Amino acid sequence: MRRLGCLILLAAAIIAVLVAGNYLYGWNASGPLENQRTIVIKSGSSLAMASQVMESEGVIKSADAFLTRAKILGGSEPIKAGEFKIPAGASNALILDILQGGKAVLRLLTIPEGTPSIIVHEKLMAEELLKGAFPVPAEGSVLPDSYSFERGEQRAAVLQRMQKAMRDTIAELWPKRSSSTVVKTPEEAVILAAIVEKETALARERRTVAGVYSNRIRKNMMLQADPTIIYPITRGKPLGRRIRQSEIAQVNDYNTYAMVGLPKGPIANPGRASIEAVLNPADTKALYFVADGKGGHMFSNTLEEHNRNVAKWFALRRERGEM
Repeated sequence: MRRLGCLILLAAAIIAVLVAGNYLYGWNASGPLENQRTIVIKSGSSLAMASQVMESEGVIKSADAFLTRAKILGGSEPIKAGEFKIPAGASNALILDILQGGKAVLRLLTIPEGTPSIIVHEKLMAEELLKGAFPVPAEGSVLPDSYSFERGEQRAAVLQRMQKAMRDTIAELWPKRSSSTVVKTPEEAVILAAIVEKETALARERRTVAGVYSNRIRKNMMLQADPTIIYPITRGKPLGRRIRQSEIAQVNDYNTYAMVGLPKGPIANPGRASIEAVLNPADTKALYFVADGKGGHMFSNTLEEHNRNVAKWFALRRERGEM
């Protein structure tokens, strides 16, 4: 009997070792995925719910087996919600590590400098991985940049990050403004920066363009910025044609050909560099600028010099067949 008892104990021990070995092997062995796959774990999901999702997606062989092994062999950290990339052949152990580590897939939505708010709204609404509706944001309230988001996130939440980035940027830059700036408030800084943003795409010109407009404001001259004519017509979208004389003469709160001073609000969402340029404009005597035909501008201190530059620009356009 004693010998029989020892044999039973030995058999039980062997079985226990085999079971434990099976659990360890099943936990660390390669999984069934043949190719990388993205899975979505919804907010509030338990490990059991996530296991069912992964079984249905073919990421693991058995939800029950995964759950049991995870409780015995896995860490105690909770899993994260989000979108996760699971590599081909991922073991149960690796999968749990990915879910607990919160290494969710991040996607980027880019808002270029000078984008008007109506297009910011369109870009967010066109992103199919986001959800929810929201009104067109206030012009100038969004900082152009690349923003990460997760599948299923609310569009309004992404917009809030964009607007917070603008508020934080203004809060950082405003105390650093130069005594040479002509803007009296952060709001005026955004208004003028939006004009600078729309007038030049060249980094080397931003402070000079800001200097030109600063000089005009000091001399109580009209800014005469073409983009301010277009904004009331298209809300900042491309006009798609030449500006008409009747539009140049149109009196409204934005057209700087028919008013002295700044428009009543921004005509786009300016980037950080343009805001910095307005707060620290170049020390220049220039009052005018016109395109040079090479993507930049010719600057001049006097109207006579400016008229000569305009004549050069028109001659170049005629050579190109644009006039």
